[in-house]
Amino acid sequence: MHDKENLSDVSKLVSDIKHKNILSSLDIALRSEDLLKELISQGQWKSARELMNLVKIRIQYIKENLPHEATAANVMRHVLKVIREEYECESKRKVEGQSLHQLVTAHPADVLDYSESLINLKTSLIDHLTEYKVELESSGENIAAQASEHIHMDEIILTVGKSDTVEKFLKSAAKVRAFKVVVVEAAPLYYGHKMAVSLAKSNIQTTVISDAAVFAMMSRVNKVIIGTHTVLANGGLRAASGIHAVALAAKHYSVPVMVLSHMYKFTPLYVGSHNQEAFNICASPANVIPYSAGKILNSIQVFNPVFDYVPPELVTLLISHQGGNAPSYVYRLLSELYHQDDYDI
Repeated sequence: MHDKENLSDVSKLVSDIKHKNILSSLDIALRSEDLLKELISQGQWKSARELMNLVKIRIQYIKENLPHEATAANVMRHVLKVIREEYECESKRKVEGQSLHQLVTAHPADVLDYSESLINLKTSLIDHLTEYKVELESSGENIAAQASEHIHMDEIILTVGKSDTVEKFLKSAAKVRAFKVVVVEAAPLYYGHKMAVSLAKSNIQTTVISDAAVFAMMSRVNKVIIGTHTVLANGGLRAASGIHAVALAAKHYSVPVMVLSHMYKFTPLYVGSHNQEAFNICASPANVIPYSAGKILNSIQVFNPVFDYVPPELVTLLISHQGGNAPSYVYRLLSELYHQDDYDI
């Protein structure tokens, strides 16, 4: 059982996410980074090992209370790797100043047990987190800057619902290319309508279609460009409900599926659609069948799943601020983002 008083920072973050006070994944990532920066600067820790334990406890708390929220835990996993790297870097500087006798008598594991107190570690970590925050804030613009490489003149692009990253990407391409966008309305919340209005205001020719019309429209589409909630360890996606059907239709017509994702959405965990309790959330069915429907409510059971699992073989390209990569390359990206010991906390 965790000490609630010591975890007031992360419990506030979890509460805000649950109550929709923080909506976008970017805001969750930035709040998580701010939380860790405050923990590093004001927390009661004396060594890298103690600090890493404090971070791991917060990751465990998030996993227990928000098992479907990957962004906050991923940011913290990345910071764990930063702590390891900065500790090793500071240790090497210290080793360079040691005498020959100290080097010979030193135990081989001394450098890697993270228990030594290093004077400059806190300053180095805060500087690194400041740079990381800039990277988070500029990630969307860096993805959008690649738009002209993937969208060409007079193409028809299909997207699903509303994604801020996809919206920026399409608007960036519209500055140098003329193309058309087909937006799937994404029932029952119909976020696609908001997306279409926003794109139309930027003079992008936009058509809204129902979810049922996806297969009929797909034969005319050149590319599918979508966002995602999480990129799983095998290159698959935990994406908005309905996207799996879109990806299947795209595969049938050999239409490339491009997924725009920030690096903090890449998770070292893999939970497939076979394990729905760990993978999915069922939202209120009131959006599907309203309470005013009457007697029919007594004779049916309605499910309104939030997510779809999209297997990696249905994804053509994953585009992050580092560029485009095939789903099979995700393992390499994960090794750059997180330390292997922190994959499963």
